[in-house]
This record gives sequence, C-alpha cells and structure tokens, in this order.
Amino acid sequence: MMSAPDSGEARVLLDLRRLADRPGLSATGEVSLSTRPAWQSALEEMLVQGSDIYLDLSGLSFVDVGGAGALARAAQRLPAPGRIVLSGPPASLRRTLDLFWPDLEAIEVTK
Repeated sequence: MMSAPDSGEARVLLDLRRLADRPGLSATGEVSLSTRPAWQSALEEMLVQGSDIYLDLSGLSFVDVGGAGALARAAQRLPAPGRIVLSGPPASLRRTLDLFWPDLEAIEVTK
C-alpha cells in the first residue's frame, strides 16, 4: 500500500507490507499529512485481528504527531491483553509517545 501527495512538491511515500511471520506490518518512508490516511487504514485493518500487532518501523524516517496519535488510538482500541509491539521506531515517534501518552501500556517498544 502506498500513498503520495497530489501536489508538485517532493513525493513522500509510505510503503506498508504485511509481515510474513506474525500479525503486523513493515513500514518504510514517513508518516505525515499526505500519508496518514494509508497509515490509519492499515492500523484499522490490524485491529480486526484482536491479538498482538507487530510493527517493524525501522524503515520509517519520520512520524508526525498525527501519525503518533493514530497509533495511540489504535492501541487504546486493541482488546486487552493485546498490545502493539514497535520494532525500530524513529526517535521522534518515541519522544512523541512519551510526551503525550506516557502511560499507554498497550504499546511496547523493543528496539
């Protein structure tokens, strides 16, 4: 799944692919205003599984606060004891989650 802006600006892409070995996604690119709808849609699709969700974010260069918010809302909606496990998130995402959602236990960072 890819998303790109419609304007003549530099193209920002988000490539999302399902993980082969467990429920989750691998993300490459960045999550920003132009790619956020694809990010939100992918997170919504993962929630249907009702189990732990694994996100390999090592290929992301940036996640804006709206993308972090979408991730936090998905984690809040995940049935307990499910969690979203982040692998290799960008430092900006870790800081945003720590700042705005410090007590959100449904998100676990592994790397």
